[in-house]
Amino acid sequence: MPVLPGAEPFRHEGGEVGVLLCHGFTGSPQSLRPWAEYLAERGLTVALPLLPGHGTRWEDMQLTGWQDWYAEVDRELRALRERCSRVFVLGLSMGGALALRLAAKHGDEVSGIVVVNPANKVHGLAAYALPVIRHVVPTVKGITSDIAKDGSEEVGYDKVPLHAAHSMRNFYRLLDGELPQVTQPLLLLRSPQDHVVPPADSARILSRVSSTDVTEILLEQSYHVATLDHDADRIFEQSYAFIGRLAPAVGEESDTGRRVQQEGTATGG
Repeated sequence: MPVLPGAEPFRHEGGEVGVLLCHGFTGSPQSLRPWAEYLAERGLTVALPLLPGHGTRWEDMQLTGWQDWYAEVDRELRALRERCSRVFVLGLSMGGALALRLAAKHGDEVSGIVVVNPANKVHGLAAYALPVIRHVVPTVKGITSDIAKDGSEEVGYDKVPLHAAHSMRNFYRLLDGELPQVTQPLLLLRSPQDHVVPPADSARILSRVSSTDVTEILLEQSYHVATLDHDADRIFEQSYAFIGRLAPAVGEESDTGRRVQQEGTATGG
């Protein structure tokens, strides 16, 4: 099945510090591509995979569940660990939940976590109806492109496959019990105006993790997909500063990358 234009995975071979970015439910790597490119330009090794069932058509997603999505990011993390001395996990929405589970399960192999509007629960009556209604109604209206910035669109599905949503609900319940295992430094950025994930999810995550190095930043100008919104540059800069604080070699790699780029430009390479 062809991948939607813009939804392709992204990888960049950089220095000894690696970052793994995890996109959200029914979304695609497109929502995090500018973030990934920003970090790649500064010399980091970057992996931004396409989660199984995503980025093609919603019917494909009906055949997948959280175990498939988590297995993909787990595999990418292990690959990064083989070539990088330090690895950070980053995520948006459900991708934030995937990042948190990676941190809970991999311990010291994850040096830090950055999450943007992370999800922790399926809210409302839908959560209780999902086990039954998913057998009767295959989809409901989509949740992509909750963005305040005019002209900015998210590449994803315009429908939510309910079998997959039920699996996501089960994943959140599992993760909630594992959050106390998260001890790494954590940067959490959230939008007060988010029409997909309520503030209660971030509050719950912050109350459950065992991390002592925790920073929370409000994204006042953005909605849920803040990585494509007015606060995108702030997310990129704050995450890079966070990584640089914990892995000082990042600055050296960035300088080296810029020197190589300048030399290539000077020689017409």
